[in-house]
Amino acid sequence: MKFKMTFFKSQILLWSLMLITHCAVAQKDDAKQWSQFRGPLASGIIESENLPDKWDVSTGDHIKWKTEIPGLGLSCPVIWDDKLFVTTAVSEIGADSLKVGLYGDIASYDDESVHEFRVICVDKKSGDILWNKLARKSVPKTKRHTKGSHANPTAATNGKYVVAFFGSDGLYCYNLEGDLIWEKDFGKMHTGFFRARKAEWGFASSPIIHENQVIVQCDFFGDSFIASLDIETGAEKWRVPRNDVPTWSTPNVYTKGDRTQIVANGYKHIGGYDFETGAEIWKMKGGGDIPVPTPFFAHGLIYIHSAHGKSSPIYAISPEAKGDISLKKDETTNEFIPWSIKRGGAYNPTNIVYDDYLYNMSMGGRLSCYKALTGELVYREVVAGASGITASAIASNGKLYYSTEKGDVFIVKAGQKFELIAKNSMNDVIMATPAISDDRLYFRTQKYLISIGE
Repeated sequence: MKFKMTFFKSQILLWSLMLITHCAVAQKDDAKQWSQFRGPLASGIIESENLPDKWDVSTGDHIKWKTEIPGLGLSCPVIWDDKLFVTTAVSEIGADSLKVGLYGDIASYDDESVHEFRVICVDKKSGDILWNKLARKSVPKTKRHTKGSHANPTAATNGKYVVAFFGSDGLYCYNLEGDLIWEKDFGKMHTGFFRARKAEWGFASSPIIHENQVIVQCDFFGDSFIASLDIETGAEKWRVPRNDVPTWSTPNVYTKGDRTQIVANGYKHIGGYDFETGAEIWKMKGGGDIPVPTPFFAHGLIYIHSAHGKSSPIYAISPEAKGDISLKKDETTNEFIPWSIKRGGAYNPTNIVYDDYLYNMSMGGRLSCYKALTGELVYREVVAGASGITASAIASNGKLYYSTEKGDVFIVKAGQKFELIAKNSMNDVIMATPAISDDRLYFRTQKYLISIGE
């Protein structure tokens, strides 16, 4: 009997160790997947020592493959193992023009033709299209901005399913073989400048996946909400109203200890929600009035920023926050906000924290480097001039990658001293944030997917 009990205990110990090892490997593998907007937890970072500093699209130097993608989509590539996913909207009249650069025109693009809303899976290694699925064929329910598309939101995947969101034109879930699992229609969600409602700019908030739940943030003229859906069925687990104007920010999920919260950017309502119930944990006001960047996490802090109108703040927020943590008029810190900056936050690109520094790139190409724990300014340099930057930064192996709308990619050395390493041209418009996977860079330009590697 003693032998049996000892053997039984040893087997339990062995199984426990195997389970722990399996979970650790799974977590490590997940951290290597570029599975959502900006990759792991929207950090923008996957470490790779073999990414090239120089490439040439014209000569093919370091270009592994180049695949044309039909239509117009500004969603970013997401990758799981050897499969890469993008979305696009194909106009029947071929209306795929973009007006890029720095300008203040709030007008919508006029195209009421029938569109094909498509989800495309590409072989990461070869660039071959594995499947191209039609999610919907119709006239878009809303118009788009002259610098936008009808396929702005980036897809998300957990290695079993891929979820694609076209805003007013539906949310779609496929398995990785391209079979449609479910779809959901939220109705028309009119998104545009709240001071000029006739301006329709299109939807841009991307879905995210956490523990088999799909999280969507839908801020528009109407009954704005944030919701959690079962990834296997599409059934809503919960839906919580949001009192905010239209926004274009993607939410994010932060876990610390036994608290998992969904963090959402906004204008009237920046805040954290309980992942299981949707209950509000904390909130604050004081963002720019057209929020675009997504929240992200580093050094045990939540970083949120935005810009437009009177406000262009950067906030570092404690994940222990609760209640209304809004700063008073003359405050830059309080119990749950270790530091903040009132003016200077980026408008479209999401900031990045790499090692000890936070990097903030303006649309006009000015890069500001701050100490991530204190907000102290380290340097401020003009990188790209007045070319316009919408894509967010990514980072790897001590380098930052910034893409301009005109198609130039600037590589900047990370650290407390500014150093421009290289400049490369993609010969096409870049609005989407690139991805990193297995020692390669993946760019989505206006017309192509391009893989770059040694």
